[in-house]
Amino acid sequence: MKELIRTNDPTIIAFSKALLSAEGIDCFEFDVHMSVLEGSIGIMPRRLMVGDRELFRARAILRDNDIELPD
Repeated sequence: MKELIRTNDPTIIAFSKALLSAEGIDCFEFDVHMSVLEGSIGIMPRRLMVGDRELFRARAILRDNDIELPD
């Protein structure tokens, strides 16, 4: 598994998951339950992970939809 994006914005995570799902790419959201530890104030970023073989295609899909990715 490779990290695709890391963000505090739940709308970016939801939009990214919808885009990837529409293209048949399985993705997994990590650190979802960290909000319990932090008190639900949103300071802990969530990570969206994809399989190693899907990383290139997933990055291209998100870039095409104007979602900023880390270098």
